[in-house]
Amino acid sequence: MNQTVPPLPPARRNPIAAFFIGLWDVMNFTRRLILNVLFFGLLFFILVALVVAAGMGAGASKSLQDRTTLVIAPEGRLVEQFSADPVSRAFAKAMGDTSAEEIQLRDLIRAIDAAREDKKIERVVLELDKLQPSGFASLREVAASLQQLRASGKQLVAYSESMGQSQYLLAAQADEVYLDPMGAVLLEGLGRYRQYFRTGLQDKLGVDVHLFKVGEYKSAAEPYVLDAASPQAKEADLYWMNDVWQRYLGDIAKARRLDPAQLAAGIDTLPEGVAAAGGDLAKFALQQKLVTALKTREEFEDLMVERGVADGDAEGGFRSINLGAYLGQVDARRSPVDSRPQVAVVVASGEISGGDLPAGRIGGESTSALLREARDDDDVKAVVLRVDSPGGEVFASEQIRREVVALQAAGKPVVVSMGDLAASGGYWISMNADRIYADASTITGSIGIFGMVPNVARALDKIGVHTDGVGTTRFAGAFDMTKPLDPAVGQVIQSVIDKGYADFTGRVADARKKPVEAVDEVARGRVWSGAQAKERGLVDAFGGLKDAVADAAGRAKLGADDKYRVRYIEKPATPFAQFLGGFAGSHAGAWMLAESGVGRMVLARTMPEVDTQLRFVQNAAREQGKGTPVKALAYCFCGF
Repeated sequence: MNQTVPPLPPARRNPIAAFFIGLWDVMNFTRRLILNVLFFGLLFFILVALVVAAGMGAGASKSLQDRTTLVIAPEGRLVEQFSADPVSRAFAKAMGDTSAEEIQLRDLIRAIDAAREDKKIERVVLELDKLQPSGFASLREVAASLQQLRASGKQLVAYSESMGQSQYLLAAQADEVYLDPMGAVLLEGLGRYRQYFRTGLQDKLGVDVHLFKVGEYKSAAEPYVLDAASPQAKEADLYWMNDVWQRYLGDIAKARRLDPAQLAAGIDTLPEGVAAAGGDLAKFALQQKLVTALKTREEFEDLMVERGVADGDAEGGFRSINLGAYLGQVDARRSPVDSRPQVAVVVASGEISGGDLPAGRIGGESTSALLREARDDDDVKAVVLRVDSPGGEVFASEQIRREVVALQAAGKPVVVSMGDLAASGGYWISMNADRIYADASTITGSIGIFGMVPNVARALDKIGVHTDGVGTTRFAGAFDMTKPLDPAVGQVIQSVIDKGYADFTGRVADARKKPVEAVDEVARGRVWSGAQAKERGLVDAFGGLKDAVADAAGRAKLGADDKYRVRYIEKPATPFAQFLGGFAGSHAGAWMLAESGVGRMVLARTMPEVDTQLRFVQNAAREQGKGTPVKALAYCFCGF
């Protein structure tokens, strides 16, 4: 009889050991799962990107058909330089977030100029409703390119459902301007209004803001110490704004073959004119001869089909190409190898602050590094500094100015091209250039210095909080914003600001070869239009970026424009950022990101960090702890 021996019971583990062994198994499984998900996810992204890249390459190589209509329908703000990195822009676009949409001025002009010479482009259609209001200097540069395109014989047509006066400046350049019967075009004039906080800060909250400045027209910080604009601020603002506005009316009148006085009268009698048109704003625009005719979008598209080539598969029903696709075509025609000498363009756009800052802002270190790169590159023979800035910190501005001087000392000419705004610190970084170009409607000047010291002693007193203690000297802790400001400390700060103004006007005098007294007469914080600045010797010539590039090339003796190339020196995106940007910009990537919650998570992580706690002046006025009682600012709250 066989006897089966029962199996021995499993040995019982120590409960503590069993817990840690089980925990390890769970962690090990989780680790392998995460690695596998990441690996296969990355592999999938790479495969999709390769497929998309191949499709994009095939699309780029596809030749443009004859009699194509270029449709320019820009969305967002017109900028000198993108303010967000490529990944953020691509992801935002993929998920339909148009709140921060931007289009670079250089890209828009490049497309218009290319279309002028492109035999495949039969006409250009402008649809400007989604172009946000921009400065008039940059708009006039675009308008100049549109005028050249029209003069070449290419038909230029504009269509709008409704647009403001900024968009209309471009639309007016067209041979024909069509407006939806329910639309509107209203010219209203220029205005600049700000909020003033003195009562709220001082009387309500007990926050005293001590302002130290030189120049009675330096009005940047007035809202913190006044309840309304000073007479000097109103005088200066109205002076340059009237100049810009009269030029705007002249540009519109010339393009539409109208009388500027007639346009101005139409604005002054706006209520009567609209009432006479039965409240119909589209009819009123037609009566004012601002538009050619009223048409619905369907009627306009039928007109384009009749004039162009019918294409049932194309948007609008006529053979066309949009701005982005056309720029891709233009870029595909470029030779990847170009050994010609270079004119480098460095963009200084945004507020000027210390440190290493991203594109869309001007860092004392980062912008200086770009200029230094141009100086060290033997292929770069001349530099154009494109300035669009209200200014900012004095020291950061001085860092950049020193690099301009170093470029000149290295034998490389520097020409400044001012955009919409080159005021205060924006003028500081411009003044030493071999030549300064500006549009007649550029806003510049504002040569002045100020500093702000907020004091919250009274605010704390309202809630029963007081500051007290001891110091080894009279001025130990004297700059503490929780203590009442000692008049002697105010004297020290004013001396610092006076010295900053003397530095500013002295450097302008040296750079512009003028007596300091003559500079002071046009300085004192006063803002000028480009035309007014040229009359006063702060600007050398009228012109846009193309004029500045040609001037720089001439100074470097580079010959005709086909003998050199223009290269933008900017912070390059990392290869991974380029990969993600390309993927998000593809049709497949956009679909995936739009349909998943992952896109929003990635976008949130890749968006540049934005300081939402304080405004620029409040942030700059904080105690820096570097031995200076206050940070000197060369900033202008000017513009529209």
